Order: sequence, then structure tokens, then C-alpha cells
Amino acid sequence: MGNRRHAGSNASFAKRRRKMKEGLDTKNPNEDNRSSYETTIRDNEKFVQYYKMQNICSEDEWNTFLEVLKTDLPTSFRITASCDVEAKILLKLVEGVFFTDLLKGELNDEQKNSKPFCLPWYPQRLGWQLKITRKDIRGSEAYYRLHNFLISETGNGNISRQETVSMIPPLLLDVQPSDKVLDMCAAPGSKTAQLIEALYSGSTSSVPDGLIMANDVHNARCYMLVHQAKRLNSANVVITNHDATVLPVMNLDENGDTMLKFDKILCDAPCSGDGTLRKNADIWTKWSPGNANNLHGIQFRILKRGLELLNVGGRLVYSTCSFNPVENEAVVQRMMTEAQGSVVIISAHDKLPGLKIVNGLSKWIVVSKDLDVYKTFEEVPEKWNTQIRPQMFPPKEDIYNLDKCIRILPHHQDTGGFFVTLMEKIKPLPWETCIKQTDEVVDEVKVNNYKRKPKKRRYQGYKEDPFIFLTVDDPVWPEIRDFYELNNFPIECLLTRCSVGKKKNIYYTSTSVKDIVKNNQDRVKIINTGVKTFVRCDNKSMECNFRLAQEGLAGISSFIGQKRRLQLTRTELITVLKNPTIQVTSLDQATKDILDNFGVGSCILNMVDKDFPIELVGWKGFSTLKAYVNGECRLHYLRLLGVDVSEFDVNKFKKENNEDGPEDKSGICLDEVPEVQIKEEFIQSEKSE
Repeated sequence: MGNRRHAGSNASFAKRRRKMKEGLDTKNPNEDNRSSYETTIRDNEKFVQYYKMQNICSEDEWNTFLEVLKTDLPTSFRITASCDVEAKILLKLVEGVFFTDLLKGELNDEQKNSKPFCLPWYPQRLGWQLKITRKDIRGSEAYYRLHNFLISETGNGNISRQETVSMIPPLLLDVQPSDKVLDMCAAPGSKTAQLIEALYSGSTSSVPDGLIMANDVHNARCYMLVHQAKRLNSANVVITNHDATVLPVMNLDENGDTMLKFDKILCDAPCSGDGTLRKNADIWTKWSPGNANNLHGIQFRILKRGLELLNVGGRLVYSTCSFNPVENEAVVQRMMTEAQGSVVIISAHDKLPGLKIVNGLSKWIVVSKDLDVYKTFEEVPEKWNTQIRPQMFPPKEDIYNLDKCIRILPHHQDTGGFFVTLMEKIKPLPWETCIKQTDEVVDEVKVNNYKRKPKKRRYQGYKEDPFIFLTVDDPVWPEIRDFYELNNFPIECLLTRCSVGKKKNIYYTSTSVKDIVKNNQDRVKIINTGVKTFVRCDNKSMECNFRLAQEGLAGISSFIGQKRRLQLTRTELITVLKNPTIQVTSLDQATKDILDNFGVGSCILNMVDKDFPIELVGWKGFSTLKAYVNGECRLHYLRLLGVDVSEFDVNKFKKENNEDGPEDKSGICLDEVPEVQIKEEFIQSEKSE
């Protein structure tokens, strides 16, 4: 069946073309009618009136609050914390090379305000903020080099571009390597990436015991999650596509005797988004007082379902990028009322020292979309009864400690606006005590003596390929096992996405993720899981038809024997990384002696170092050796090894000075993440010899 949307688009185009021929339509489809960024309207009378009535900040700060809200949001990024050693080296590189260049020389007033700023509350100095524009990138070689560096490392998963306030919720969850974590509304995935990093950060194992389940209701947005997760090469992540309000309890065994409950849950609920006005200026004209009223119900249902899926003793963070108390404190106090003492709010005020916050509101007003103010539900006209509900109104007294919630205001630390609440489940919810653990909310929920059957969910998006786990009887297993000398390897954790034909890629998952995927494929739509570990590489000279993949090497390296390992010196590894291929004859004599009887095919290149050991996938040809990694990965490890890689960067300033170096024509800003541009030999196809 054809795509109706596309068909409609073609029909509309044909109709417009006929009108143009008849002179009835003077619109030029190629004409750019967009207004410039500087002329974007950044004002809304109702917005100003509404939030002034809400008293979200003190009277003497009000004008400053509005002024900052109308300015552009600074750029912020964080260094990936999955590997402590690599993070420290990257931080030293950032501070010692790139930022030093920025702070040298004469700067005008505008550039002085663009100096890098370390977020004082982000652990280990890994979070940074700076004001950088296209103009800065075009006019300063130091900014240009920083720009190229950030793009390169972002594509490789070692740096993440993320709004400053968005970094807060995952930090408050304090994820440990053994935690089972759920991100209920995860797309586009920057917070999910933080959760993955936290899972690995304190782990002594390459594959932690915990897991991250990242869910989103929108099918298309789930693939943004896939992109974020793939950058971090984790075997502990599963991505699902389901309505968070009715997300089912997962089975951990075939019979459904053991159910999955989570230790930590992030509930970053969909909201009106007026806290992002500095980033999304078009919200100014679209904002309406009634937007929050329409979202309150679904926000409450998502939070409620999150607490149902939480272990007793577990913690949940509820957050929005909205200033509106109807979406924030009203949702929390409604949940606390229904929880009847089974949930408490944990103060987050001292969790991130250096973060400037204000207390949550205990009093607020409720209005209609026409900005009519109502103090009680009894005052609400009947025509608004479906949009304004009794639970939206503030309590007569703050018995739930709503002041322990935190608000982040833009003018305090030059950020966006945000709301966060940290909650702990201290005992089962009232309705959980009267139903069996195996009862499914997705089938029938018993809450407060009434039954609710959700609507049947329509299948949306692409039909996913199946997840098929390998067994010891699989015909490809013996050749992989023997070639790489895999000892005590958990074969049941390997999976493919094809049920017939040749297996192209084989993925590796953790044991906990494997149990979820195997026992719940018919109950929830699973989009992606596993990290690419073995790739089909039909080569007559190779004893095994599968090569190793760099993405999954860390997870399985401990199982691989010495047969396919090659130890290189620091100098040899740098030579291999700087060149597409090298002749074996150029290596040290000791290495050449080992390679005489090494055999053709995939291998592991080891550099033994007590402070920073490195493992890379390589390929041994008949007379050559190469690192089987992409260009961004080459640059990353060369940087960590202290090699100056500026010769591989695009540098328009050299071009302007008549020096060698290709001219940059991209004009891209830091927010965009294209492929890093490097010398041609780094992006040639990675084909085996």
C-alpha cells in the first residue's frame, strides 16, 4: 500500500502547478519566506500575566527573569563518564589544549562572555557551558578547532551535546551498576545516555549486572534512542515502543512467575515546554494558559504507572521542562494524595552542590485558556469542567512537603527552566496490596474498587525483525568459538535479527536484557537491543566467516583467548592508527616474529599500559596490518595517546593563509552533529584484504 501522506503531497503539488500555469497562484515554492532569527517574536502578554500571578520568582527578579528568557540559550556539553580513565584524559585535553587557546590573546567584550564555564555542580568537572555562535566559529581558529573536536568526539560517543538543565534528573537518580533502570519517556535520548554512563561508571565489570530500559510512545522517536544508545556500545540497554501510561510489567521467565520491578525510574514527562523558550523561540507565539490543563491528566497517569513499576525502596524522578505548576506541583500533590503515605518526596536541595535552585510552590492559581482565574473547583463554569479538574488546585496546607521539589530558573545560572521532584517508594501503593503481583494493568486494573480496561493499542511504525538467540547447536557457533578460543562464553546472550538466510550481524546482550527480550516480545514492541559483536566477513583466506566488531569488543574481550591477540608497543599502535594499512615489515622484530605464524583474519590489537590499556579490533592480511575501526575512533585514540591530530582536521584558516588544508563550506553550528571531516584515507571503505 502506498503512503497516503506522500500521495496527498503529490496531489497538492500537481494542483498548485495547474494554478501557477493559470496565473492563479503566485506563490513560489522555492522562495524562502522564513523570518530571520533576530526578528523572531519573543513576547506573549498572556505568558507574562500568567506567570506574574503565579509568583514563580521574587518581584525584584521578575524583570531579569523575562530579559534572560528572551536571550539565546548557551551551548553545553558533557564528557562521557562510562570510562573514568578516558574521561580524565579527555578533560585534561579539553582544558589544557582547546580552552587554553580560547583564553589566549585579545578578546572583545562579546568573546569574553563566550569563555568556557565549568558547571560547578556537575561531578568531576565533566559538564561545560559556553556561548558559541556561527560567527564565533567563522571568525576564530581556536573556536573552529574546538568545534571540530566536539563534533568528532560526539559522533564517537565520548562527548554529548545536551542542554544544561537536562543533565540534572539522571544525576539525582544516583544510578549504581546493579540497578535496573527505566526511562519512561526517553526520546530523544540524552538523559538515557547519561543513565547508561552511570551504569558503567562505577562498575568493575565490562558488562554490569544492571540494565537500562528506554521507552517512548512515538515509534519514529524510538530510532533517535537507538542512535544515542549505539554511540555508547552498551549490551545492557533495551529500547521499547509503548504507551508509558500502560507499560506492562515484564516477565523474567517463560512462565511469568518472576516479574521485573525497577530500582530507579526516570519520568521526564511530556509537557508544554515553556522552560525551553530560549532554545525554541517559536513557543512564544504558541503558548496558551490552557496548554498545561490539557497535559495534566497524562502526566499524572505516567507518574502513577512509574510508581507502580518501582520496587519498594526504589527512587523515581519526575521532571518537566515547564514553569507551570499545573504540570508540576499539581501532578505531584495529586499522586501523593492517592499514594496515601506509600511515597515520600526526598529533598534534592543538597544533592548537587553549586546548583542554584528555588523551592517548589505550595500555592498556585488555576486558569482557563482565556486566563479566567479560579480559586476553587466550585467556581469553574460547567463548560471548563472537562479541562479543569479538582485535582489541579493546590492543597489548603502543604502536607506533602512540596517545597522539597526544586525549580531551576533561567536567570540564576544562564540556563533553561526546569522542574524536578525526587520520590521514594517506602511501601506498596494502596491498590497494589489488593491485587496479585502477576495481575496485569495492561489487561485490567483494579484501583479504588473500580475496573478500567484500556483501549486496544494500534500497531504503529515499522514491523520489527525478530530477536533470535543463538544456541550451541547453531551452525555458525563452532567456527566462531574455535577461531577466537571463546572459553565459558554465554552463547545464549548472542542474538541475530534474521530467522532465515545467512546471519549478517550477531549482537551481544547482558543476561538480564536477554531474559526481558526472550519473554516479552509478544507483550511489548521491542525496537532494539544488543551491541554489534560479530560481523559476517566471507573471506576465503580466513578460517572464520565472522570478524570482530569494535562496538562489542569490550563486552566479550575477557572470553577471547590469546590465539587472536597481538600486543603492540605505543609507537607501533600510533603508526597503525595514523595509517589505513601498514606493512608488517615496518614493525618491531618481536612483533614480526609473532605475525609469521599468526594467520589471516580478524584480531585484537593490545597496548599494555598500567594507566591506560587499549584494545582495538584489527585485521591481519598476508603482509599488512590495520586497525579495523572508523575514522572518528582513530582520531579519538590518537588524541588520548597524545598525538597532535590537527593535520587531519578541516582548517579553513590554513586555506585562507594559502597553506594546505581543505576549505570549510559547511557553516554548521555546534548543535548539529554531522560526520567529522578528516583526511580521505580515514574514511575509505573498511574492506578486508
